[in-house]
Parts: sequence; C-alpha cells; structure tokens
Amino acid sequence: MGTAGLARLHGLFAVYKPPGLKWEHLRDTVELQLLRGLNAGKPPAPEKRVRFLLGPVDGREDKELTLTASSVPTLTTHPLVRGPAFTSLKIGVGHRLDARASGVLVLGVGHGCRLLTDMYDAHLTKDYTVRGLLGKATDDFCEDGRLVEKTTYDHVSREKLDRILAVIQGSHQKALVMYSSLDLQSQEAYEMAVQGAIRPMSKSPMLVTGIRCLHFAPPEFLLEVQCMHETQQQLRKLVHEIGLELRTTAVCSQVRRTRDGFFALDDALLRSQWDLHSIQDAIQAAAPRVAAELEKNLRSGQGSQQLPSPGRASDSEGPSSAVGH
Repeated sequence: MGTAGLARLHGLFAVYKPPGLKWEHLRDTVELQLLRGLNAGKPPAPEKRVRFLLGPVDGREDKELTLTASSVPTLTTHPLVRGPAFTSLKIGVGHRLDARASGVLVLGVGHGCRLLTDMYDAHLTKDYTVRGLLGKATDDFCEDGRLVEKTTYDHVSREKLDRILAVIQGSHQKALVMYSSLDLQSQEAYEMAVQGAIRPMSKSPMLVTGIRCLHFAPPEFLLEVQCMHETQQQLRKLVHEIGLELRTTAVCSQVRRTRDGFFALDDALLRSQWDLHSIQDAIQAAAPRVAAELEKNLRSGQGSQQLPSPGRASDSEGPSSAVGH
C-alpha cells in the first residue's frame, strides 16, 4: 500500500463516536488502524548489490580460495531492520464531542487538517437530538449526576413545552442577527434570511437556529436542536433551563449529534469500519461535496464587514491541532 495508499488519505471524513469514548482515544484508535493498514502491504523486493565473496572455484580439485563477484540482497531497507515505514500520521479533529455525547465527529488527515479550519470558519450549523427527563435536577444537568431536587411535572403538557421552545428559538434568532454583520434593510440580508443562511461573522455564544419537540411522553421528552458555537454541556444546561421555564425541573439523559455541517449520520463510519480502505473510500467520496460546500459558505462570508465582537465567548468546539505524535 505504502505511499500510494497515503496519497488517498488527504481529506475529511466522519466517524460515529459512541458514548463513553473520549475524542482523543478515538483519534488515536483511528491513527493506529490507518498505520496498521499502511504498513500491512507487501514490502518491495530488497535492492541488490555486488559483493566479492571468498570461496573455492567450482570444478577445481585444489582447495585454493578466490574472490568471486556475487549479487546479494541489501538488508538496510528490510522491514525487520528499519522497522515499519509509517510510524505517525497527521490527524486533526473538528468540532469535538465530550465523553458522554455521541454522534457524528469529523476528522481530517494530512492536508485535510487545513479543511477543518475552513469548516470552522464557515460557521456551519450542527443538528442534535437531546433527550430530557422531567422531575429532577442534578448538579451537572446529567441524569447520573448528584441529585439536587425532585419536583412534580403533572402540569406539563406538550403545548406548554412547544410554547417555551418557540420563545427560545425566537430569542436566539434575534441574537443571530445581532452577531451577523448584515444590514437588515439590504436585499442580501433578505435573501439570506429566506435561505436560512445568516451566520455570525465572529465568535458568539451558543446560537440555536431551530428547536422542536420530536417526542413527548412524560417524564421523557426528545428535542431536535439546530445550533452553532455550542458545547454539549450547554445543551444539557438548556434542558435544565427548559425545565425551570415549565415550573419544574429536568435533566439531560442523552446528547447525540446527527449532523455536523455537510456530514450526516449516513456519512459516519461505525467502529467496525475504522480501517484503511473504508476511510480512503469515505475521504474520496466526500471530497467533491466538501470542496463545493466550503467554497459556497466561505464565499458568502466574503465582502461582509465584521462587527466588533460584543464579547469573547468561550467556545471549546474549534478544530483540534493535536495531530499525531
């Protein structure tokens, strides 16, 4: 495989991160699998060199030794002498997922690490399904956290929840416009609003561009959230705040990312597919879409004058520069 296999690894691909696995361990596992695949190919035939060997001449009865020119393999490039051809790879991680969360995680290999930065600068939205549980509060907003309070929730209805979600989406839409640099009276702003393409031109707090309830069966409820500049802990806190608005309490039992920009669940490789050939195929299949989407999103941001940042928001979701060892 060797160098030819490495040439097909430059680009972006998505994997499915299971809950309970840290993104650092996932990246290291993918790197190990790729190195194993690259080094598994049949080594080239060893180079030959001419050496003069001392020995008897065939056909002569005397035992006189003479120097004879012979072609022998050189062992300096043999795998058992020099070790594996590939020992590390440059692998970057896009918008990260914490250990409790699961879902789509985008990785970049080689030159693809630069594309992760372009993807981050495009301020693309991400989709999540967030599962909540009414009736209790914990210290970290998670179901398995330290219990702080228990409350009743019999008064909570689907209609009340939908009203709260509409208010949250409306307030975040106003914040999105504030953090964008568009003139709201311009034709450009109108067209981008119709297309849902308004993006902040600088760092911002978490912005929710869409939120709705997919399933409501008290005490459980399931939300679909479209957002940007988020952390998974902020989504858990959002569930807690929704509970307070409903005059009860709520904890988050699951955060699952179903889309990261132009990578969806169908694009994400399962753990059994974290091998060289599957990742090569995924990178090659995604390359045209990645190029087209990044060009479209980054071009839409050009020519827009950036607003001064109202305040530097904490955003731990940027691309990781930890790229191999």
